[in-house]
Amino acid sequence: MDYFIVAIDSFKGCLTSAEANRAAAEGILAHKPEAEVITIPVSDGGEGWLEAFQAAVGGHLVDVKVNDPLMRPILAQYLIHDDTAVIEIAKASGLTLLSPEERNPMTTTSYGTGQLVVDAVRRGCRHIIVGLGGSATSDCGIGMLKAIENFKLKIDNDVRFTIATDVRNPLCGETGAARMFAPQKGATPEMVVELDERARQFAEKFALRFGYDRQNMPGAGAAGGLGYAFLQYLNAECRSGIDLLLDAVCFEELLKDASLVITGEGSADRQTLMGKVPFGILQKAKPVHVPVVLIAGQIKDKQQLLDAGFSKTECINPPDTSIDEAMKPEVAKRNIAILMQKMVP
Repeated sequence: MDYFIVAIDSFKGCLTSAEANRAAAEGILAHKPEAEVITIPVSDGGEGWLEAFQAAVGGHLVDVKVNDPLMRPILAQYLIHDDTAVIEIAKASGLTLLSPEERNPMTTTSYGTGQLVVDAVRRGCRHIIVGLGGSATSDCGIGMLKAIENFKLKIDNDVRFTIATDVRNPLCGETGAARMFAPQKGATPEMVVELDERARQFAEKFALRFGYDRQNMPGAGAAGGLGYAFLQYLNAECRSGIDLLLDAVCFEELLKDASLVITGEGSADRQTLMGKVPFGILQKAKPVHVPVVLIAGQIKDKQQLLDAGFSKTECINPPDTSIDEAMKPEVAKRNIAILMQKMVP
């Protein structure tokens, strides 16, 4: 019997991972009713991180009153499973919490993420996994650290932190948090220069205090420097988000006897090969010789994707489909299902 694994990332602004997976599974089963299809919601630490982790390991969601990036009161959630807490920073400090006019990384804060950390530690969680995607901030995690300080939380060595991100950038410089990511959060060129200088001064000051400096570690520039705060102050381990998630679902076991893996994302190009969800899945499947098909709403650099090891790369949209039409959830679901009927052997 044919056995397929479907693990498609969200199509941002269009479909969640679970919705994309369901559409693909329906397409496969319409073509091969006798097939076995396993769907795995996936995320790299950004959008959908909580939902994907809960689908993988279970646990329960906790509601917490926190402050959003502009310090307005909101209700945010995180996941508790046994003694582990899973936090998606976008729930408290995310760009989607702000209107386009409100986006300004000179004023936004990661304070709400700190409130989630405080709550998790107070509830007895000993391992905090933090997905660093979709932030509205570029404050080097100062807001988060202020929340920990204000709530007089003492974090002992029994609590360990893991940050999940595909961002490998340092805190400062040409490829740092401000220059690479602040413009999409509302920063002008002048703001970028100031934010980068602020980050450099902050890191230099605390390198002297701590006797070590983690501003250049991979992941320090993630989430506007929030990665740096976790690395420098909380001795966090930095992991690929998709690797963490695949380990949690025992993906290597699921690959045994699989005929094909179908993965995807909203837009696929050479950046897909820099630690994004489909590439993480490919890296697990290649050693056991399970072919991996990549689908996306838009595909560029197709030959590079094929050279990396994807067996096929296919755009879900027929030629000449407008962006507005392609972004309609029902259209995307239908196109995924139709494509699966054509692609699955």
